[in-house]
Amino acid sequence: MRGTTLLTQNRFETTHRESFDDGWETVAEELPVLQTQFIPDHAKSILFKNDSPDIPTAYSLNAYRGCEHGCAYCRARPYHEYLGFNAGIDFETKIMVKHDAPELLRREFSNPHWMPQCIMMSGNTDCYQPAEREHKLTRQLLEVFLEFRNPVSILTKNALILRDLDLLQELAQMNLVRTMLSVTTLDRELRRKLEPRTSTAEMKLKAMAELAKAGVPVGVMVGPIIPGLNDNEVPEILKRASDAGAKWVAHTILRLPYAVAPIFTDWLEKNYPEKAGRVMTRIRMIRGGKLNDPNWGTRMSGIGGYADYMHKIIEALSIKYKMVGNREPLSVHHFRRAGAWGLF
Repeated sequence: MRGTTLLTQNRFETTHRESFDDGWETVAEELPVLQTQFIPDHAKSILFKNDSPDIPTAYSLNAYRGCEHGCAYCRARPYHEYLGFNAGIDFETKIMVKHDAPELLRREFSNPHWMPQCIMMSGNTDCYQPAEREHKLTRQLLEVFLEFRNPVSILTKNALILRDLDLLQELAQMNLVRTMLSVTTLDRELRRKLEPRTSTAEMKLKAMAELAKAGVPVGVMVGPIIPGLNDNEVPEILKRASDAGAKWVAHTILRLPYAVAPIFTDWLEKNYPEKAGRVMTRIRMIRGGKLNDPNWGTRMSGIGGYADYMHKIIEALSIKYKMVGNREPLSVHHFRRAGAWGLF
């Protein structure tokens, strides 16, 4: 199952194609199942410098571009247009793979000008998406983080993170890692339609419990909160996450930048037509009458009474469930240059 089948118009292209009835009354052939393509990405660098005050880390790292998870709301979809693809079905089926990512990261850390600091994995696309089962780039990257003892934070929607529990434990022992599992909904049917290739909520909660038991700091990301669709689930998500061992909470409210807006709107009208009008109206209420607010400071949180209400609810529940956790900075004091060769 895919999050969308739309062949959205690439905003950088001047021409586009669309189907039409030519009058010949031919019987349409059933479309073949789209297979995912994995395309080598010959990137020259691996770290992305963030300039947004909304993001706590200065650098992020993505071993993959595009994501098979297929989340209908994914804010990373428009980035695929820079590659000449579309933000719809191409984003889910044409995955760019940075095979050289571990060596590129090793080169960055070996540079005398690198100042050790936390790097965010999954700053754009999920580092534990299905492609990771075969390519194992995230595991190799974690080995580089451990080799140089540079801190890393991880956000994922996939319980595959448990595969690397051994490395995460070693990093945690030196206060070098922080993990988060993103839980959008506890409703199995909604999850299957909204983010079809992610792990189930039950698997994510189990992963939280296993991480916490192993001494790996773990929190929960509640989001995106979609007004009128999953916002009523927030209290139960926080309770279940707390029971699983999550020590802090982060949250976002739905954003619909560029091509994400028509993709999400199409998905909503096809899957929940009876709720579509109410959901879209509420989204505009928190985005100043629009579907997207690109401004720093408000793009993640939204504005207005509804947004303020959700923030207060989450703050109160975080205190109630003791998920205000230890958010002190990860350690940079263990960093060593080219540690694999004994040069410190």
